[in-house]
Amino acid sequence: METKIVKIKRPDDTNIILGQSHFIKTVEDLYEALINSVPNIKFGIGFCESSGPCLVRTEGNDPELLNLAGENAFNIGCGHCFIVIIRNAYPVNVLKAIKDVYEVCNIFCATANPVEVVIAETEMGKGILGVIDGAKTKGIETEKDKKDRKEFLRKIGYKF
Repeated sequence: METKIVKIKRPDDTNIILGQSHFIKTVEDLYEALINSVPNIKFGIGFCESSGPCLVRTEGNDPELLNLAGENAFNIGCGHCFIVIIRNAYPVNVLKAIKDVYEVCNIFCATANPVEVVIAETEMGKGILGVIDGAKTKGIETEKDKKDRKEFLRKIGYKF
């Protein structure tokens, strides 16, 4: 077995969701889940088929994000994984809808941070071992940090 790291490429104003499912219709079902969740969302989806022709299937409503999602999915190349790149929304806005897609098995991450995907490769194929999502932890929050966190959540409208 060999391991390798794949860095996810994405524009700074986007978020990604990386997951695993089990069926070719995933790419269309994810499209419907996203488009029905947030007005004006822009996104691209890349889905790695792991049987038959073993192609990266793509859908989306933004050509740039669709192409990037396809490229990232191809670089990852692990069976039945998917990547969604979103703009004009946050993962928190769509994650429940994505998890409710019948064939979705697992979500590895949902983030705006830089992401590295840790992959194992055997003679049969490749699989995601895990992800590195952002920077390593630097400490435990202070009372000032708590105050700042609460103010930030209210400033961006996620708490009242």
